[in-house]
Amino acid sequence: MVDYRTGSERATADLPLPRRVLAIGAHPDDAEFGAGATLAKWAAGGAHVTILVITDGSKGAWDPAASPAELVRIRAEEQRRAAEALGVAETVNLGRVDGELEYTMELRAEICGRIRRVRPDVVLSHDPWRRYMLHPDHRAAGWAAVDGVVAARDHLFFPEQLEGGVTHHRPAALLLWAADRPDHREDVTGFVDRKVEALLAHSSQAVTTMDGAGRSAEATEAFRAEIHTRAGAVGAAAGIPEAEEFKRITP
Repeated sequence: MVDYRTGSERATADLPLPRRVLAIGAHPDDAEFGAGATLAKWAAGGAHVTILVITDGSKGAWDPAASPAELVRIRAEEQRRAAEALGVAETVNLGRVDGELEYTMELRAEICGRIRRVRPDVVLSHDPWRRYMLHPDHRAAGWAAVDGVVAARDHLFFPEQLEGGVTHHRPAALLLWAADRPDHREDVTGFVDRKVEALLAHSSQAVTTMDGAGRSAEATEAFRAEIHTRAGAVGAAAGIPEAEEFKRITP
């Protein structure tokens, strides 16, 4: 929580174990980087976890010879393997074109509808308020997730969705990863290696986002150590061995 009189922040730790969880990422691997260990922890505890990927990942390569169509196929398979590593029950890809995501009322409605159907206790996504967030897809996905949560909770938003047993739905918490002002930490001690394994499943991204992890034993162990170091630094601020941090909002 933020004390607006002083600007200081007080970290909280551990939500109650949710029954249903929805993580919304712009690209394959975003949810894993942002909240992979938390998702693994909740899945191990019995939560039904869904990862919703908005774009097709077709621009996720630096190789000039890479085929966008082949990247779409590869990244879908990588996402499936990453979900298995985390124990995630379901993955959905909306198939929007990578790098061209725009925040529209149509996208807000689609996210709202997904939330109403999945009925998560917790929604996780990008923080759209993060200063200097460079990737436009991350900004658009974050706004769609935040505004989709608001729309999903109130029946007068997109009322055409409310038929066939679908009703409005208010999640108990919205957690934003890579947050500008994080104020919530989840203890992920014992689950960081699951996050690493999920990230390594995204092998097409070894060069672009993981410093060559998976290409050699040395690079892989250096990457594993880096992820553990980050989790340890976040946990130290809350007096726990390893943690992931978020901005927590109550819808």
